[in-house]
Amino acid sequence: MILDQFRLGGKTALVTGASAGLGAAMAIALAEAGADVISHGNSRSPQQTCRQVEKLGRRAAGIQADLSKPGAAEDLFAKAQQIAPVDIVVNNAGIIRRAKAVDYSDQDWTAVLQVNLNSLWKLCQAAGRSFLSRGSGGKIVNVASLLAFQGGITVPAYAASKGAVAQLTKALANEWAAQGVNVNAIAPGYMRTDNTAELQRDEVRNHQILERIPAARWGEPNDICGAAVFLASAASDYIHGHVLVVDGGWMGR
Repeated sequence: MILDQFRLGGKTALVTGASAGLGAAMAIALAEAGADVISHGNSRSPQQTCRQVEKLGRRAAGIQADLSKPGAAEDLFAKAQQIAPVDIVVNNAGIIRRAKAVDYSDQDWTAVLQVNLNSLWKLCQAAGRSFLSRGSGGKIVNVASLLAFQGGITVPAYAASKGAVAQLTKALANEWAAQGVNVNAIAPGYMRTDNTAELQRDEVRNHQILERIPAARWGEPNDICGAAVFLASAASDYIHGHVLVVDGGWMGR
């Protein structure tokens, strides 16, 4: 039965940036599909997400780690593996720093690239090594952005990092697909999260954004959940290196 292909019973997922927003929504959705979930929090504890997972009758664990620090991603994956062998990794953790390109600081550039790209790469590498050594495949779902396709305004480091995430997703899929490891990405559109709070408060930019979205609304965290479950499940076994846009129609406009 096709619906059985979406079930995640017996799987363990690691979701980064799962304290709130998109990460929390995806962690809970994976639990609803049957997975046990290890939730990561960067600056905030993921315990609220863990409690929601447990209410669904799934096993939950939380790990707090500062992914802006070199080595933190590797330590995070090792700690997750001590809890249970990880079958699914959702690389959602990310930050954004806004400034005009001429004023953009080296500190902000380095911080954004470290969290959004370097730590994601190290988690992909650690997961890939584990999946390949076990020989039972695995699922990696990276969170990119519309700015994997577009340049954005006053977010040069974010755009650079998300463009790189999309290309890294394809590169890893090319290497690992034959071994049953699926590496894909989700590119969310304008979602109502803490990262976009500044845009939501800006009346001019908020109006411009809504005018461009055919669905005529900001995305909500739950709007991304179907894509996450699909790419984490057996239903997507023949999908490799794909960047799935979830944007209310923005890219088709």
